[in-house]
Amino acid sequence: MTRRHAQQPLIAALAVLLRPLARILLQHGLPCDVLSTVARQVYVRVATEEFALPGKKQTTSRVSILTGLPRKEVRRILTTPVAEDQEAADRYNRAARVLAGWLRDREFHDEAGEPAALPVDGNSASFGALVRYYSGDMPVRAMLDELLRVGAVRKTEDGRIRLQARFYVPAQSEADKLHILGTDTADLIATIANNLNPQATPRYQRKVMYDNVPVEAVQEFQRLSANRAQLFLEGIDSWLSQRDRDINPAVQGTGRKRVGISLYYFEDDVQISQAKD
Repeated sequence: MTRRHAQQPLIAALAVLLRPLARILLQHGLPCDVLSTVARQVYVRVATEEFALPGKKQTTSRVSILTGLPRKEVRRILTTPVAEDQEAADRYNRAARVLAGWLRDREFHDEAGEPAALPVDGNSASFGALVRYYSGDMPVRAMLDELLRVGAVRKTEDGRIRLQARFYVPAQSEADKLHILGTDTADLIATIANNLNPQATPRYQRKVMYDNVPVEAVQEFQRLSANRAQLFLEGIDSWLSQRDRDINPAVQGTGRKRVGISLYYFEDDVQISQAKD
């Protein structure tokens, strides 16, 4: 079997993977050469950082061989700043921690055990205290403005802050949504890549799908899946938060790992050619 023939399944998978991405790029007016430029940059940086020979420093010549790009192009890319949106990442992570803390920390709950409507200011049981505890040094007003902007909280008539959403979703910010496109998709692909490696410890990767469901059942399934997924994720969040050293400094252990689990809903129309006989 030739190398090209062995690569055909990967090339076919790449075509499927790129289709929804190409749709997003076209919707935002990005031509094909932009995708090509970014792909070249990523190829070079991954080859440089992850594919060096054991015990040897990576060379421009080897990166050129691995990527198929001229050495001059490799050198140019390596001197080009990496395009990252660290501001969006920080905003997302901090806002998510604040909402998660509000949900699980009894200090910020009412007598019924639900997230309380909090005064903006105060040393304890206030929105300000919540932000300072779970968001680090981000200004309280900036966090409040962000959560109001995305509809995660609202102000009551007496000026308190009430939780409206149980997870941070930047519903009104296209830039933040596009940031999630990068990070969440990258996590999924990294899990699949791990599971393609026979020597790696498998990571959980499952899905449930049926392709002959009537339209009338879709809304019911949307509600059912959202409710059950929410309960599951809240349980996972509670477990992990007790083992995260940013939230619980008393946790013992070595190293530092980023771990999590992601759920998502999908839906599309089945074309006649795809339907079963």
